[in-house]
Amino acid sequence: MRAVKRASRRLPASLRAAPTSAPGSGARLLSTTAPTSSTATTNGSTSTSVTPITSVLIANRGEIALRVARTAASMGIRTTTLYTDIDAASQHAKCTPYAISLGAPSAYLDGPRIVELAKQHGIQALHPGYGFLSENPAFAKACEEAGIVFVGPPAKAMHDMGDKARSKEIMNAAGVPCVPGYHGPEQSVEQLKAKADEIKYPVLLKSVKGGGGKGMRIVRTADEFEAQLKSARAEARASFGEGGEVMLVERYVVRPRHVEVQVFADRHGNCVALGERDCSIQRRHQKILEESPAPLLDDVTRKDLWDKARKAALAVDYVGAGTVEFILDKDTNEFYFMEMNTRLQVEHPVSEMVTGTDLVEWQFRVAAGEKLPLTQDEIEARILERGAAIEARIYAENPEKGFFPDSGTLVHLSKPQTNEDVRIDAGFVEGDTVSEAYDGMIAKLIVRGKDRETAIRKLELALREYEVVGLSTNIEFLKKLCNSQAFIEGDVETGFIDNYKRELFEAKPTSNDVFAQAALGLLGTQTQGAPAAHGQTLGFGEAATQNSRKFAFRVQDDASTEEGKIVEVEVTQLNNKLFNVSVRKEGDDKPQVFENIVSESTSTTAPTSSAKKTKLTTYFPLARIDTTLVQDPADTEKLTVFQLGHKTQLRLVSPGWFDKALGLKEVAASVVAPMPCKILRNEVEEGQSVEKGAPLVVIESMKMETVIRSPQSGVIKKLAHKEGDICKAGTVLVLFEEAEESA
Repeated sequence: MRAVKRASRRLPASLRAAPTSAPGSGARLLSTTAPTSSTATTNGSTSTSVTPITSVLIANRGEIALRVARTAASMGIRTTTLYTDIDAASQHAKCTPYAISLGAPSAYLDGPRIVELAKQHGIQALHPGYGFLSENPAFAKACEEAGIVFVGPPAKAMHDMGDKARSKEIMNAAGVPCVPGYHGPEQSVEQLKAKADEIKYPVLLKSVKGGGGKGMRIVRTADEFEAQLKSARAEARASFGEGGEVMLVERYVVRPRHVEVQVFADRHGNCVALGERDCSIQRRHQKILEESPAPLLDDVTRKDLWDKARKAALAVDYVGAGTVEFILDKDTNEFYFMEMNTRLQVEHPVSEMVTGTDLVEWQFRVAAGEKLPLTQDEIEARILERGAAIEARIYAENPEKGFFPDSGTLVHLSKPQTNEDVRIDAGFVEGDTVSEAYDGMIAKLIVRGKDRETAIRKLELALREYEVVGLSTNIEFLKKLCNSQAFIEGDVETGFIDNYKRELFEAKPTSNDVFAQAALGLLGTQTQGAPAAHGQTLGFGEAATQNSRKFAFRVQDDASTEEGKIVEVEVTQLNNKLFNVSVRKEGDDKPQVFENIVSESTSTTAPTSSAKKTKLTTYFPLARIDTTLVQDPADTEKLTVFQLGHKTQLRLVSPGWFDKALGLKEVAASVVAPMPCKILRNEVEEGQSVEKGAPLVVIESMKMETVIRSPQSGVIKKLAHKEGDICKAGTVLVLFEEAEESA
């Protein structure tokens, strides 16, 4: 953003001063002595003096660590990052010469050790990012006691707003409307169920320590209350530790919108609202798209939301960046306080886009004791000028399979071009591995337009340029969202995906030219010296002398109507770069033949991932088509085709005799792990009869609990794993009698 580029020029000379280098040679971390000031500023102080920040430790990882480091560098602040063993080769670990190893994957949660490291290396300030320890009041207090500037709110404000029951007491007293519900200390199953009966179903269960949709369940009838409570408590305890099982019971708004307000406060009593964001497009209570301003919101309600959000922040003497979240009832247009996130949010770039600000810069300025850079009137004027912005979260997950998270190596990654209206915040580059140990967000794509419709069109065009191979992503699903008429019209609510499920998950036919391009691309790699795949050559003699090749593909794309079908392609070379291509789909009476098409291809091997990539330009009878074909180095028969902004996944099929010779046999009537996971519990026993849809196994991946349900009715023959086992994706979890007997 332009605000980032200009940041260092706007700073006082004291903040632009280059940081001093500490003694020591060859070490990745150098120490810095904190600058002196006549009046030290700590997190709870009301001092108006400014203490310049010249060094910061980022207690986080991935894209947020990179994002914070980018602004810190523009402000002349020396940055130190942390990394675990899994993250040793990560981008955030390499973005600065100063990096500290933490060891175990869970060490990002080791607050005392992180504070001690900051003290040991003479680092003046600590930025917690979001997630991990960012909303931990004990961590904020420990920083303050150690003389380290915590770039966030005071520990007390964090404590008050982090406890959902306590926060609602404060909001009620401040005149901020809250969702009717029970927020008390009595936590027996009977008491909570009785409160739910009083509130009337449906109700929402959520942990007092909740966030990110963890430990949250919708209960629609009294019969399912106990089971949902048990599940919510187990997930909350796993996500938030001791105390996470303490639950709130609230009225569930049937047609809710999730609207939140970005607030910012300084130590001088100033507090502003930087507009609102609509975060209603969600799955599993987690956001997928965020936008500002919120669509179809009248100005009276909008200004009331801003006013109530500022009241909420002032009620707890807030300092720094925060987000006040509201539930907006779509039927009544009434809104209720839901919670306050006492940190920077994942979606903060949306607010930056519509206000022309750098909120991380604001965080550093406020932490140093400065006043807010803009007034409320100035912010509102900017919002009127700058149009609309939308953020899409690019996740490693499979939407067609219930948004199951995925992990793996990014063997191919191509991103859209960025400019002042198209921004990408990412923590990975091609060749990096997205680990199941952490959240599966690969990147954030943020766009701005003069109005909402323009922003949506820009987002869809940018998504068409986003290419990822190596793991499943939600990119194709996001494209469908952008083309949904209901979304374009602003008819959003948190149940949007369920309401428009048929449209959003409707399979589309794959054009025959996709299969033609896949075959031409493979032919190009073979003629450039790559080994021929099984059964490619027809006739006798050397492969190079043959003018026809046959290929067979199985479509492995849940979004295609041809999923699972075999497609045969025959390529006949007529002359240099001149071909006839015949494509026949399984079930077709006759093939489609493309005659006299001109095609040229270039193949390369990616240095970071070893993936083979082929770029093709083919002149079909009615159009020129540019295509990228990617072969996964770990599975060379797995092909991914990017063409005209769409992705298609194929498998090169081996002849039947090849499978037979190797004794390969697909396991039928079984259930496999959809992703790398940990077995939490088996819900059935061997010998038990189950109906289709019955819960079989509960797994955990990326801190998310998922119930694996039976795809059929039958008898359980074998449970392959016990509680606590770690499984790879594709591992058989449950075997039915039919499968074992036939084997």
